[in-house]
Amino acid sequence: MSSLVQSVDWLAVAPPTIAAVVALVVLVADLFLGEQRKALLGWVSVAGLAAAALMLLPLLDGDRATFCLTGDPHVCSYTADRFTLVIQFLVLGGALLTALLTVTALKDAKRQLPEGEFWFLLLSSAAGAALLPASRDLATLIVALEVASLPAFALVGIRYGDKRSSEAALKFFLSSVTATAVSLMGISFVYAATGTLYLTQVAERIQHVDGQLHTIAQTGVVLTLVGFAFKTAAVPFHFWVPDTYVGAPLPVAAYLSVVGKAVGFSGIILITVVALPSYSDVWGPVLAVLAALTMTVGNVGALRQQATRAYSAVRLLAWSSVGQAGYLLVPIAAAAYAKDAQKPIGSTVAYALMYAVVNLGAFAVAALVGRTRTLNRLTDYRGLYASNPLTALLLAFFLLCLAGLPPGIIGLFAKVTVFSAAVDAGLGWLAVVMAVNVVIALFYYLQWTALLFRAPEGEPEKHRVPAPLSAAIGLTAVVGVVLSGAPELVLRFSATVLF
Repeated sequence: MSSLVQSVDWLAVAPPTIAAVVALVVLVADLFLGEQRKALLGWVSVAGLAAAALMLLPLLDGDRATFCLTGDPHVCSYTADRFTLVIQFLVLGGALLTALLTVTALKDAKRQLPEGEFWFLLLSSAAGAALLPASRDLATLIVALEVASLPAFALVGIRYGDKRSSEAALKFFLSSVTATAVSLMGISFVYAATGTLYLTQVAERIQHVDGQLHTIAQTGVVLTLVGFAFKTAAVPFHFWVPDTYVGAPLPVAAYLSVVGKAVGFSGIILITVVALPSYSDVWGPVLAVLAALTMTVGNVGALRQQATRAYSAVRLLAWSSVGQAGYLLVPIAAAAYAKDAQKPIGSTVAYALMYAVVNLGAFAVAALVGRTRTLNRLTDYRGLYASNPLTALLLAFFLLCLAGLPPGIIGLFAKVTVFSAAVDAGLGWLAVVMAVNVVIALFYYLQWTALLFRAPEGEPEKHRVPAPLSAAIGLTAVVGVVLSGAPELVLRFSATVLF
């Protein structure tokens, strides 16, 4: 009789494990540290996330897997392949930059934010987000999704006595729980039709489903995608985004805009391309329509923001993130029509990496301006070049990258790869919708960029940049400039994404 005891490949599971262990360390240490020394918790968290990201390097030499079936070592619950490592790098890198923003935000909050709880929740969410792309069965996938999501609810509403923050957290929580419940129902339908939760086995068995179960399987496919569509803020699951971003502390909004999307898109890719390739006739058209609706609603919402409205800069970034989610969905939809899904999925990963870097950079500058202009209106950025020339130039660079204009070459190349994925797959109508939306987005990105260089109203206000905030802005700027100088680095790397 074969043993049921499995050996665990600790190197393969090291990145999410380190984040989870450091989260527990921070939570326990918080009980014993005095108020004056709680700032140490932030630097321990930064070090932990950096260590988790560095543990990706030993995994580059080949694919590894663990938690496999004893009778079939090729069917595993955790796989560290190239796709996993790229998404884990994006997640842990995004969480690290968020941590650098948070160090400054907690200091500015003057103890309105509980430090120990904040770091524990951020690290826990990052651990779940790093686990999700490695998940190769539906149960682990949902558990990882919830581990990433549940701490995020608390992070949104963590401000003491802030009604706007509490309302945003409640809206985020209720809508997310509903979406998760629908996904669980979908997974139960898929399990009923196939008798397995492992993605590779689902892909094999769902092709031979009995005719009576065919409708159940199709329904399960659609329902399973709902929860992950919510995480990506795809229309019509986007309504929580603007209020949540405004109500949350700004670093949390930055975290949700990047890491939350990485979680959603990696989940959608695993479910569609890995588990359900034979049902591409179901999920392909659904994702194509979602992509068109999402980019249109997001860009129109951003276009309607009034410059003098409170938090209009954050709201614009929120609606912009919805629009960007639409672009990210395009290659996944194209994978349903392509002979080889490798190229369109690589386009999605390349776009996600570009978006993560420049969007975090834009949020970092917004955090800097928000230190002195708490309402964070678009008009607060007028004349930023007069007071902080370098910061204004970097924000202009980030916005031009998001718009896909030079000198943001990486943004332009990423959009071209997504556009070509749609054309190559025969989705000409979707490529046209994308082209129209890129033009719409140009207007509000350029409008914000122009504000930076206009004459300031009154005396220019100097913005002192704390060291952690400087590090966050500097890191995103360096990576963005390097990738704009050599965009083929991302494109070639993403083209080798394998499952």
